[in-house]
Formats: sequence, C-alpha cells, structure tokens
Amino acid sequence: MALDQSFVGRTYPPTEPYEVGREKIREFAEAVGDTNPAYTDPEGAKALGHPDVIAPPTFVFSITFKAARDVIADPQLGLDYSRVVHGDQKFAYSRPVRAGDRLRVTSTIEAVRSMAGNDILDVRGEVHDEAGEHVVTAWTKLVARAADQEA
Repeated sequence: MALDQSFVGRTYPPTEPYEVGREKIREFAEAVGDTNPAYTDPEGAKALGHPDVIAPPTFVFSITFKAARDVIADPQLGLDYSRVVHGDQKFAYSRPVRAGDRLRVTSTIEAVRSMAGNDILDVRGEVHDEAGEHVVTAWTKLVARAADQEA
C-alpha cells in the first residue's frame, strides 16, 4: 500500500538536546578512518581556527536519523520499517558540529512517492544549537521495498 501523500510537509516536534562529546567525535572519526586532527586533538582544532574539536561531516547522521525515527514510527504514516533501506544522504552546513554543542533536530517529510511499487520517503532534518542558530540541514532518503521484493 502506497504511503499517504498528505504527509508531505508534516513537521515533527524538535528532539531533546543532544550534547556532542569529544569522545563521541573521536570514536566516530576512528570508525570512519578519518585521521584529521581537527576531530581528535583540541589544540590541533584550535590551530585550525575552531574553539574545540569538530565532528566529521557525516557525524550528524547519527543525530538526524535518530530524530527521523519519529517519522518512521508514526503509525498514521504506515511505513513498514522492516522493508526499509537507506537510499541517500546529503548535508548542507552553516558551520561545523563542535564538541560541547547541544543540538536539536526538527524533522519534516519533504516528499512521498512510489516507484516500481517501492515507497520513497524524503525527510529533512534541521539541526540547531541551543541558541537557535542553524548548524546543518540533513536530507535522508528512505526506500520501503515493495512486498514482492526480497532482500
């Protein structure tokens, strides 16, 4: 069953603040194999003009995808998450994510469409710091495979 087009434009409440920690940034940088000192060394980050370590560009995915769970779990939307695969991801930054940031994410459904029996859901996550300043916008594309397709 196709997802309801009337959900396009629906915005979900902001998440509770997520505090970005140095150790989380370091762990993420190690996991993705990025040795940039701006991600692990506070003095190295300061030498590059940052007040503290910054996060690799894709770090924010863990925050925005967690926020998108509110969309995914919306029973009125009717998305069968057992059939979902991650289709695409992109980011537009106003500034880097920094250790010590307290970030909130507001998720909005940007598009709902069907293609070859698959439902495609585009979710935009607006990330702001505790002062309300925009940090990054993240777009996540989820594809719910048709019931007759196997993994």
